[in-house]
This record gives sequence, structure tokens and C-alpha cells, in this order.
Amino acid sequence: MDPLNEIAAVSPMEDDKVDIEAQPTDSSASSFKNGSADPNPFLDADLAPYLEPIKQYEGYHRFDPKATWTQDEEKRIVRKIDLRIMCWTCIMFFALQLDRGNLSFALTDNMLTDLNLSTNDYNNGNMIFYLCFLTAEVPSQLVSKRLGPDRWLPIQMSLWSVVAMSQAALNGKASFFVTRGLLGVMEGGFIPDMVLFLSYFYKGKELPVRLSFFWTASTLTTIVSAFMAYGILHMRGVNGLAGWRYLFLIEGGVTLIVGLLSFGLMPPSPTQTASWFRGRAGWFSPREEVIMVNRILRDDPTKGDMHNRQAITPKLIWQCFTDYHSWPIYLEIGLTGYIPTSPPGAYLTLTLKALGFGTFNSNLLTIPSSVLFIINLLLVTQLSRRVNERSFVSAIGNLWSIPLLVALAVLPDTANSWVRYVILTLLLGYPYVHAIVVGWASWTAGSVRLRTVSAAMYNVCVQAGNVISSHIYQADDAPYYHSGNRILIGLAVYNVALFVGTKAFYMWVNAERAKVWDAMTREEKAHYLATTEDKGNKRLDFRFVH
Repeated sequence: MDPLNEIAAVSPMEDDKVDIEAQPTDSSASSFKNGSADPNPFLDADLAPYLEPIKQYEGYHRFDPKATWTQDEEKRIVRKIDLRIMCWTCIMFFALQLDRGNLSFALTDNMLTDLNLSTNDYNNGNMIFYLCFLTAEVPSQLVSKRLGPDRWLPIQMSLWSVVAMSQAALNGKASFFVTRGLLGVMEGGFIPDMVLFLSYFYKGKELPVRLSFFWTASTLTTIVSAFMAYGILHMRGVNGLAGWRYLFLIEGGVTLIVGLLSFGLMPPSPTQTASWFRGRAGWFSPREEVIMVNRILRDDPTKGDMHNRQAITPKLIWQCFTDYHSWPIYLEIGLTGYIPTSPPGAYLTLTLKALGFGTFNSNLLTIPSSVLFIINLLLVTQLSRRVNERSFVSAIGNLWSIPLLVALAVLPDTANSWVRYVILTLLLGYPYVHAIVVGWASWTAGSVRLRTVSAAMYNVCVQAGNVISSHIYQADDAPYYHSGNRILIGLAVYNVALFVGTKAFYMWVNAERAKVWDAMTREEKAHYLATTEDKGNKRLDFRFVH
């Protein structure tokens, strides 16, 4: 079996298992899949010189090719990382979604009427937000790589919180557009920056399920925010102000508190957790730091190629942009993969009001779709882990959407409001595969320099898709958007074909490389590794997961 193909033989979250489904048959081949009982590439005399971390790597003093540890030790450390690192990043993601999602709740309190805005103005505001968001993605990732995500993420949160709170003073179209743009700039890059931060602590096969926790926290925000909005919007009339103004002010304040606390609760790396805020001894013992560093490097030796304050050069940025092997995930899946459910989600509260539901009931009626969304998100991520499949499993979201979009497109305007509501709830509770694809993009990178930009590039395409989706529902098609839903049906069918095509592409590339690599002798492979200028996912021994 090809050594890099063995990555695909392991499920994304098997951290409590030490057995593996396949062992390398050729010890000269580089292996990026290791754990406490997995093959250790640093013990291979032919490979070790090309895999060792640079001396500037922040964990170099804990690097020990001969270090060993037990399964129970690794399990305890992973759980400790979950508690110390993952829990707080989920709270940060909760805060992000609090500020990104409260606009839909503000709409139920007649925000558009108060500001004399049309639904097309709302579309344009969303377009401005997404354009600014995607424009900021890569620059934000580069700043994060230079300053460190532990510094940049709290700065981002604090800045956008101030802008979010300022929305309480909106007075018309111009101020609405300006704050939309500023929020996009400040929030852009947050998700890929966080993925970069988490990659310092988790192995590649552990990351997708942890990312599913992210979007679970995001959806829980929608539920909590619905209850918050229910209470806060009742303040309409207090001091002569609309309830939606209090909503922006209070929820923005919550995010600001989380942002300020993040300056102390985000360590730079597994070996840099000591501080006045986190304790002089740090969160992990020397023994735990040794295990954390070596398990990460044995899983992916390329994580030792750069240190966590090392900037990406213009040449490396260009290499990332021209990495055509990652384009199927960026330009195909990312661009259109999530459009079919985006307009119905953005217009949910407006649609509910058009169906005759009141302001407060409209907010509460968003909760069932969020609960279903969480259940399906966790189920589809676990399915991907168990069957070791990304392409076909990721297509499930669009397959789920097609019949429901067809129902919305053909449902007569006179249909019972509750029937339309149930269809919308099922549609918006679809299996969300973003966590799978983000982890997929990270594994496809094959190097730190590409991994640094890959999540940002993918998210740029996702936000570009959001720009497209913001203009599918038009005012002259309101309130049931039959024409828009027919467009979404076509896109969903197209997306299913894209997932299948992406899998076929990666299978073809792997097969072509295997023909060359398997025909080489052990000496030829060692010579190739010593002399090749191929980097990351361009190396002959690299295999794409799919």
C-alpha cells in the first residue's frame, strides 16, 4: 500500500485506537500517519534527515525521535487539549456567530422598515459583507502567521465587537452598508486562523471531528440567540429605541468580553502555555509537552518546517495560489457547494413573517431547524470518519436538499403555512459537511506554507459563493421565491456531480504517482527524497485523500 494512501485508511477521529489498518510495506517511503504505536518516520535512517523540524521550530527542544508513550497517556493528553484549547475556541466561535447571525433576528423587529431599507438593500448589504469578508481572508491569514493566531484572533474579536455594537446607532442605508463592510473586514480570516491554531495541537485525523464541534457551537449560538432575541426585542420602546438596537448593543458587548479574555486564554503553542494569566508552570508538564510535540510531528513532519511566528513570503503565497491540485476543493466545492441552502436560511425570518408568524414566534421557530442541523452535522461527520470517505459523504448535503427545494418550488402560494414551515425546517437542518471539507483541504495541503493559506483560500471561495447566493432571491419573486428555488435545484444537482468528479480526479492523480513510485527501488526513493525540488503535495510519495 502506498504510504500516503494509508492516511485515507484511517478515520478522522481514531485517537483512542493504536492499531492501524495498514502498515507501510516500504520503510523508505515517508509516512505522515503516526501515533504512539504507529510507525515512526524519524527512526528511518534514510528519511530522518529530510523530516526533522527546523531548529527555530517552537517545539524543537521537546523533539525526541526515540520518545515513547502509552495509549492511555495520549488519550489523557488529548482530553486535556479538548478541555483547555477546544472548549474555549468553541466559545470564541459562539461569539463570532452571535455577531454574524443577529441580523436575521433584528429583521423580525422591523429593522428594514425603521431604516427605510428594501429587501434588495438587504441583499446588497449581505453582498458587501461577504465581499469584504472574502477579501480579508488571505491577508488575515498572513497576519496571523506572522503575529501568531494567539495574538491576532483576540485582536480581531475585539475590533469587530466594537463595530457590532455600533450597529445600535444605524440611521439609514449608508451606515448599514458601512457597518456590513467593516464587519466583513474584521471577521474575515477568523475561521482559517482558528484552523491554523488548532493544527498546532491536533493530528490531521483528529481535526475534522473537532471542527464539527465548531459548527455545533455555531448552531447552538443560533438557538441561544433566538432566546436572547426573544427577550431583548421585547425592549422595543425603552428610552424610545427599537428592540433591534438593544440586540446589537448587548450581543456585541458579550463578544467583546470573550475577545478580551482570549488574550489570556490562547497559548501560542503546546510548549508555550506558561504566562501570568495561565500560570507560571503552564498547562502541560514537560513529559506532556514531549508527547504533544512528537505525536504531532510523527503524524505530519511538515508541521516542523516553520515556526509559529514565521511570515509567509510572497513567493510562497504565489505557490499556494498556483497549487492546482487544491483547486477542485477551492473553486468547485467551496464556491457552489453550500449555495442551495444559503438563501432560504438568510430569508428564514422574513419568510416566517410573510407566512403570518409574529416577531417573537418567528425567532423561536428558527430553533427546530438548528437542532436538526446539529444532529445531522454530528452524524455526517461521524459517518465520514467511520466509512473513511469524504467525497461521497460530502455530497449527502446536496442530495438532502434537492427534494425539499423541489417541494418549495412547486408548492402553491395557497399552501398551508405550517407545511411550508416544515419543509423549510427540514431543508435548513441538512447534513452540513463544512467540517469534513475544511479538514480535507488541510490534509490536501501537504506542507505548512500551503496549509496556512489553504483554509483561507477555501473560505474565500465559500464567501464568494455567499455573494452569489445573496442575489438569487429577488424582491419581485417574494415572498415564496419560486424562480430562485428552481435555480437552487440546478445548483444542488451540479454540486453532486462536482463531488464525484473531485474524487475521480484525486484517484487518478494517486494512481499515476503510484505507478512511478512503486517502480522505484529503495535506493532510488532515498535519492529522490534527497534531491527533489518537489514540495508538499507535489512529491511522488504524497497521496491525496478523497
